[in-house]
Amino acid sequence: MRRGRVFFFLAFILILGLAGVLIVYRFLLPRTGPAPGETVTPTPQPIEILYVTQNISKGTKLDASMLAPIPWQESAIAPGMFTADQIEELEGRIVKYDIAAGTPLVDSFLLKENEQLPSAGSPWALTIPPGMVAVSIPVNRIANVSYAPRPGDHINVIVNLAFVDVDTDFQSALPNHTGLALSSGPPNPETGAPDPLTVGVASLALGGGVNAETGEPQTPSRLEIGIAGKTIIDPVLGQALYVVPSERQRPRFVSHMLLQDVVVLQVGDFPLPGQEVQLGQATPTPSPDEVQQGGQAPAPTAPDVITLIVRPQDALTLNFIMMAQSKMAAQLSLVLRSANDNSRENVLPVTLQFLLEQYQIPVPARLPYSLNPRIDELSLP
Repeated sequence: MRRGRVFFFLAFILILGLAGVLIVYRFLLPRTGPAPGETVTPTPQPIEILYVTQNISKGTKLDASMLAPIPWQESAIAPGMFTADQIEELEGRIVKYDIAAGTPLVDSFLLKENEQLPSAGSPWALTIPPGMVAVSIPVNRIANVSYAPRPGDHINVIVNLAFVDVDTDFQSALPNHTGLALSSGPPNPETGAPDPLTVGVASLALGGGVNAETGEPQTPSRLEIGIAGKTIIDPVLGQALYVVPSERQRPRFVSHMLLQDVVVLQVGDFPLPGQEVQLGQATPTPSPDEVQQGGQAPAPTAPDVITLIVRPQDALTLNFIMMAQSKMAAQLSLVLRSANDNSRENVLPVTLQFLLEQYQIPVPARLPYSLNPRIDELSLP
């Protein structure tokens, strides 16, 4: 009887231990595999694509030694890329453009079966991808990043604009100028008909109207053009006051990132006919003998124009802004991108309100004291 009770207790303890082990294994230990009935999503494996291992000039026949495979995410593969198993198909294909080392090979870089490499025309047109165009814009030292960009660099284009309010009918800047109101005068003593050009009401005119002694129309001696203002109620006197602006309308400025990841085709002017150089070839440096014979070597001229490869719609946009820039109504400036950066940021346009809110710049309060002497303009000491 006592022995059966001992076996019962031992069996009960063993069952509790097994239950505890099952709970720890099922709920407390981290899972190393899928739960029963759980579907496992396989991790996509990268696909090897071909890239160029060295700089290749246009017209070169491809060889297997010029290409190498590199892992690439399947979701990031662009149309026209070649996979590693297609390397034999590329043997002997002719390159249409200059390709820099490290660039993934795309089908648009190569000549088609019946396509010929153009032997005439501008050599720079061969470097413009299909569907793109080249446009030149004027730059100075500040707008051109202190002359840092070179052909092949990637840049962003910033536009700065100034806005003013205009009259929708006149298309002239507000406020409008006041003019004269003309009405019929007294009857003409001879004909009895009223004079239709008699000045009845003159805005901001000295003299004019009707002579008080003779009753004859009087031409204003001097007219002063006024500015259309507005009527306000003085909060202290409770009377209406007519106020006019103390200065002309101040423009409102905005700065915005217009284009991103734009390729530079040329910095400065292209060589003229008779001065043609090979694409990508540097301008030859005069030898010491040439410098000695011709005197000092001419100083390099700072470029005042830069040529960009853009989409046709972007070319029209830049052309419109250049026309506004010629009248100082807009301004273009460039920023240089990293050599390995092809990302595009969702940037916000900058206005005075954005500047104050984004960077938490407080507007100074009106204090009962100030600096002496007064400071109207900021300048470096």
